[in-house]
Amino acid sequence: MTSLRTGDHIEVDVESVAHGGSCVARHDGRVVFVRGTIPGERVRARVVAAPRHGRFARAETEEVLVASPDRVSPPCRYAGACGGCDWQHIRLERQRSLKADVVREQLTRLAHEPSDRWRDLEVRPVPGDRDGLGWRTRMRFAVNAQGTAGLHAHHSHDIVPIARCLIASSGVDDLGVTRRSWDGAAEVLAVSSNCGDRVALPDPRAGQAWIREEAAGRTWKLDATAFWQVHPGAPDILVDVVRRGLRPRAGEHLIDLYSGAGLFAGALSADVGADGQVDAVESDEVAVRSARRSLHDCPTVRLHHDTVDRWLSTRGPAPCDLIVLDPPRSGAGRDVMTALLAMNPRAVAYVACDPASLARDIATAKESGWFVESLGCWDLFPMTHHVECVAVLTRADPPTLASTRDDG
Repeated sequence: MTSLRTGDHIEVDVESVAHGGSCVARHDGRVVFVRGTIPGERVRARVVAAPRHGRFARAETEEVLVASPDRVSPPCRYAGACGGCDWQHIRLERQRSLKADVVREQLTRLAHEPSDRWRDLEVRPVPGDRDGLGWRTRMRFAVNAQGTAGLHAHHSHDIVPIARCLIASSGVDDLGVTRRSWDGAAEVLAVSSNCGDRVALPDPRAGQAWIREEAAGRTWKLDATAFWQVHPGAPDILVDVVRRGLRPRAGEHLIDLYSGAGLFAGALSADVGADGQVDAVESDEVAVRSARRSLHDCPTVRLHHDTVDRWLSTRGPAPCDLIVLDPPRSGAGRDVMTALLAMNPRAVAYVACDPASLARDIATAKESGWFVESLGCWDLFPMTHHVECVAVLTRADPPTLASTRDDG
């Protein structure tokens, strides 16, 4: 096996997509993760990382020798230089099929799901999304030493000055962040809500500005720095999928873990009604403060400013009816999954932005006798490799292959 070194130029045939946005190729038997290509292509690439362990290397496409029919000209002139959109060179429909391939592979390899169970899995566009552009309503721009706003290069602290980001919403673009000078600032947060609130904050801090968002039939009052879904259609579609998956009933007790600004707690409190109860657990103080402002009219919702693992250990395995969790990219982890399943809910809705973390947590659930009842995947981040999934877990017998597709 020939050793590879950083800076080497190689020609490879691209085999499949990998988790993380690169594609898998092989050079003299060694796996090479190549960025900027598509399965089925032959490319000339430059090695950018060759770890000493020798198990794999990483490379960047320099020239496409045999192109895929799904290759398109990126609509943005900064694609490839800016690290934000790693899949603009791929036809939008093919982006979604590749994301489905990644989810399917992670479920098979890490969650030990039958290889044919998710053969019909689809990653669906958010309603109203046509070309995958103009959707991002929250952006953090980096500022260089000259006071010019731009975006970081891929896995780098280098800043790429840009005139306009094509995935930014029109409201974000109207703020003109990249067309103004930001001397003395390290970054600028730009937010454009669906209520028309717009703000550009240099070196943002909690408490500087509040905005409103409309979602799930409610108005939310948020600190501008608080987490909120960046795709304008995401909150409604996620609430709808979670609601249909859990089927909450009047009088039930629902626990919302990693509750953020209270999206699921607030939306589902109406479903469990005046005789129901919702506990929302979030460690980020800014998010809890936003939830408190937004949900003051929901007397059945109790907000807990705490880490999920500590709150669960303090509470113990007292039973509840339903659980929804939306953990960070790293996932919930074995200890949290074990603790929440010990409460014996009738169903769990797991909202995931990372399919590998989701698959590992599903594997933990399966060890305790739980199964994936349904799985829906949504393209909340077009032009990137990221994908959002909602898995519903129950103790029921695993459904037949024909019934696993979420038709929402």
